[in-house]
Amino acid sequence: MNKTLNISLLPGDGIGQEISSEASKVLEWFNEKTDLKINIKEELVGGVSIDKYDVPLTDETLDNISHSDAILLGAVGGPKWESLDFEKRPERGLLKIRKELDLFANFRPAIVFDALASSSTLKTEIIQGLDILIIRELTSGIYFGEPRGVSQIDEENKRGFNTLAYTTKEIKRIAKVGFETAQARSKKLCSVDKANVLESTELWREVVTEVSKDYPDVQLSHMYVDNASMQLVRNPQQFDVIVTTNMFGDILSDCASMLTGSLGMLPSASIGEKKNGKCNAMYEPVHGSAPDIAGKGIANPLAMILSVAMMFKYSFAKTEYFNLINKVVNKILNSGYRTKDIFMKNDKLISTQEMGDLVIKELNNEKI
Repeated sequence: MNKTLNISLLPGDGIGQEISSEASKVLEWFNEKTDLKINIKEELVGGVSIDKYDVPLTDETLDNISHSDAILLGAVGGPKWESLDFEKRPERGLLKIRKELDLFANFRPAIVFDALASSSTLKTEIIQGLDILIIRELTSGIYFGEPRGVSQIDEENKRGFNTLAYTTKEIKRIAKVGFETAQARSKKLCSVDKANVLESTELWREVVTEVSKDYPDVQLSHMYVDNASMQLVRNPQQFDVIVTTNMFGDILSDCASMLTGSLGMLPSASIGEKKNGKCNAMYEPVHGSAPDIAGKGIANPLAMILSVAMMFKYSFAKTEYFNLINKVVNKILNSGYRTKDIFMKNDKLISTQEMGDLVIKELNNEKI
């Protein structure tokens, strides 16, 4: 691969700044040691963009990142900006990227590393070897539906309202992603909805069932979201790939992430359709900006680094580099090194920067 890969790095707010620095180390390592030619350009999003430009995402930044080969995002948000009008808050910058670049498929893996199995609040035998992938529809549903807002009913009452809406086309394309992903894994797909009370997800179930006819090798099951949340805690091993709506995916993926013991370990990918041979995609850790620990050097950078691994796999078809990063992370965890979020008695407590340095050290020990 001789083409220069232009990566937009958006550190954002809170611990996003710290974990992005460690991800940059990894990118520079691959730039120096492999056939990849990587050009990193930092951009502002979220609160830092508000502070400088008075908006969470400028049109210029959106244009710049839309022409990059992939986007890496740290995190956005914090109490400093919570009092702003809804449309000006940091999170609106993130939602705008997803919507404008049509990053409709969100891949959220929940993987239990063997060394961290005891960190989960569930019994080890329940979650040992867990490897679930939740595919969340990301650009439609209740977070984007219109009408929305708050209206005045009378002097004493207001009414808040949001619209949960899906079209056949929107459901079809995320369903196809779900089935194709399941084909490459265990050929099992669970579609999660609330079809018994919500017409929009009744349509969801109908369309997913219709799409399933094109994938006879994949076993499709349906589950209501309330049952799915219970089953994730009761027997998570029954799942492999889950496909669901925007809001349900948001909730279920956080639930699944805690099965693994820490949000600080989980990456994600938000992917759009291929256009002119190029696929828009943004990669980010599942955790937030964690303003309470920002600047203390205790944040876990591994979710951000594992997001880099997902970028290599999904955007650049470099599965060997995806596997390499995961192998290195496994070695570090098996050696007992931990940041504070996953630290237990007898572990070796290290800082954000030290964890990043360890990743580079272990990469240097591997043959490319």
